[in-house]
Amino acid sequence: MASPDHAGSVARSGGNAAHSTDAAGSAARSTAAQAASHASLDAGSISARLDRLPATRSIWKLVVLLSLGFFFELYDLLYSGYVAPGLVKSGLLTATTRGLFGSTGVASFIAALFSGLFIGTIACGFLADRFGRRAVFTWSLLWYTAANVVMAFQETATGLNFWRFVAGVGIGVELVTIGTYISELVPKQIRGRAFACEQAVGFTAVPVVAFLSFLLVPRTLFGLDGWRWVVLIGAHGALFVWWIRRALPESPRWLAQQGRLAEADRVMSALEEKVRHEYGRELPPPAPPVAVAPRGSFRDMWVPPYRSRTLMMTIFNIFQTVGFYGFANWVPTLLIKQGITITTSLMYSSVIALAAPIGPIIGLFIGDRFERKTVIVVMAGVNIVCGLWFSQASGAVLLVSLGVCLTLAGNIISYSYHAYQTELFPTSIRARAVGFVYSWSRFSAIFTAFMIAAVLRYFGTTGVFVFIAGAMFIVMLAIGLMGPRTKGLELEAISK
Repeated sequence: MASPDHAGSVARSGGNAAHSTDAAGSAARSTAAQAASHASLDAGSISARLDRLPATRSIWKLVVLLSLGFFFELYDLLYSGYVAPGLVKSGLLTATTRGLFGSTGVASFIAALFSGLFIGTIACGFLADRFGRRAVFTWSLLWYTAANVVMAFQETATGLNFWRFVAGVGIGVELVTIGTYISELVPKQIRGRAFACEQAVGFTAVPVVAFLSFLLVPRTLFGLDGWRWVVLIGAHGALFVWWIRRALPESPRWLAQQGRLAEADRVMSALEEKVRHEYGRELPPPAPPVAVAPRGSFRDMWVPPYRSRTLMMTIFNIFQTVGFYGFANWVPTLLIKQGITITTSLMYSSVIALAAPIGPIIGLFIGDRFERKTVIVVMAGVNIVCGLWFSQASGAVLLVSLGVCLTLAGNIISYSYHAYQTELFPTSIRARAVGFVYSWSRFSAIFTAFMIAAVLRYFGTTGVFVFIAGAMFIVMLAIGLMGPRTKGLELEAISK
């Protein structure tokens, strides 16, 4: 039997060992915390180096390359309304819907796209946070291009809607990725103009698809309906994707946030060298770095200050879709409903569509001069006034003029909020958070298509624009009352 002294000695020895273990664990945790802090400061240094860069040719080249990707994306996203008369003419779909959720009307075709967009944005937005902006930008573009090629040869409403849904998944992922990518590649002083450039290049797709639809939809070429040619022409975006990809670096902010500091430094050093050469003198010194949050998760969207921003942008996205797509996807059909022939309707739509890139071009001059929340609120008000007026107009000149005003207002809102929602969240959850809030616009659009079809059937064009006006009023309240200011601030400062 052990003596009491011996037992006490063993107990003291065990206590000392436990104390040593606790101390070792505490030291390990301290070292890990210091390493994480060091990494976050290094990531902050990368961001500070990027934000001090002058906006030279190399910076704008990156923006333009991503904008070209956005062009093909918008072509695919917005041709729905322009090919709809051709789908009806070919007998694949009907203009109105039997029952609220009928599957053989134009509304079902539009809803299939937005169902895919909803899945792509809410369920797949995290992909760019996990695998990088560059890879996801490339593969999502190829995904929806392939789906559209298959869709162009469908002979039933079911096949048409299914492949439109599949394409929508890829477009949804691409929408989130491009916005995130641009916000992280450009310095803070040109973020607004960079998004205006993206939208200006992207929205040139609208007059292109409108004009092609005007030429092709009423005709049949080589045994194929004209609407199929419109879809297949857009699929040529895949030919450019590898060329665009080769010239794009990965986001240095994303690399640094992932702990890949050496790669981030290489990307930044190469970009700094190009900018320095174009600038003609030494670059200004970077500002003191701001610590960058470590890798994030879904729950990070629901802690202050991001919780109120998530709720605000969710409300905004649910209702802004009604205004934007309620007009853009339905303008030829709305004109036909007012007694205009299919050919004349497509001609009017083509003229209205010429205004699509003008709104973002205006943004190249005002994009960083005004608060984005202010621009969104004012343009939503313009949308209400012009929409209600459009519903009462009958003359060709007035209809086209008001259509142009609606297009300008919608596209100024578009470039403003695409910039705004990427600014509101930190790098660690930017793609995931933008995907989540943006997905609700896609979800809303699924039902908006059916609701507008029903309102159009029972209340005519006036009812459609009253419905749109109510939605845009809610947009004004959400952004006006809840939106923070972001103009000229570092992404990391906005995220504090």
